Amino acid sequence: MTWWDRDHFARRRPRLLARNAAMAAIRRWFADQGFVEVETPALQVSPGMEVHLKAFATVLEEPFGERPRTLYLHTSPEFAMKKLLAAGEPRLFQFARVYRNGERAPTHHPEFTMLEWYRAGADWTALAADCEGILRAAIAAVPPALSAGALRWRGAAADAAAPFERLSVVDAFARDTGIDLFATMPDPLRPDAAVFAAAARRIGIATQPHDTWEDVFFKIFLERIEPKLGCGRPTILHGYPASMAALARIDSTDPRVAERCELFVAGLELANGFGELTDAAEQRRRFEADMARKQALYGERYPIDEDFLAAVGAMPEAAGMALGFDRLMMCATGADRIEDVLWAPVAE
Repeated sequence: MTWWDRDHFARRRPRLLARNAAMAAIRRWFADQGFVEVETPALQVSPGMEVHLKAFATVLEEPFGERPRTLYLHTSPEFAMKKLLAAGEPRLFQFARVYRNGERAPTHHPEFTMLEWYRAGADWTALAADCEGILRAAIAAVPPALSAGALRWRGAAADAAAPFERLSVVDAFARDTGIDLFATMPDPLRPDAAVFAAAARRIGIATQPHDTWEDVFFKIFLERIEPKLGCGRPTILHGYPASMAALARIDSTDPRVAERCELFVAGLELANGFGELTDAAEQRRRFEADMARKQALYGERYPIDEDFLAAVGAMPEAAGMALGFDRLMMCATGADRIEDVLWAPVAE
């Protein structure tokens, strides 16, 4: 059956109309908060530097015989939006089409919509408050017949009207596994994989001799912690280990953790946010380390966007969040697959 089959489309259409209504409601919420909506190019010098993400590459042919250049479809609008922060735009948001190769599953699609926003002069706690407002605006725009008044995923539910839970990563590990995460991190930037693996085996999680500390983290997290997050009410998980900081700054009150947070609803991750790093030299070091790991794992690396590094050094203190809008709509309308909330999927 094709996605445009009339009967099949008719069954999906109520969710698609709810998608439009929720997007409009979120736009109004941002406008009320003094944000400006922006649009940035999907074609970028660098698609994003996450180790495990695979990008789409293309060739830009310039007129007048200039040498063609390889560009990439962005995996997030982050780099361009941070350049706008450096340019002086203090509050900005975007519904961006983003692209990730090798991803197709019930909650993943090669092309999807990311809601991303930034606040100058803010930290992750402002992002947490934003998430509460955004989710409540979205769920209020969805007909009750679809939403049943809650955000749902695979039999679990979260009440967006309830106060959101704020839980540190360390407390989540202690609560759900009994593991003292800090004990596996004698050096915050070089945590001990062997100590962590031994702790994992004690609670019945299988590990391999070559597992890194981060590998062990995710084996435990995905099996024992994530399914419990955001059940009953949404959860803001914060204080990720410093070695997993990505583009976040290290917490000034505790160098063992970074100003990074994630939003979970009914056991599903919806958003990832940072108190943004503004140290260009440190950002370069992290990018180079990530690309060395990507080369070792997958045999490829992406170029560093030097213009972005220049912008990092000119950015104000800020916080930013990226939220999977399609996943939000799945939870808001009770959909089982991401294709159920897309007007048209990427051809299979």
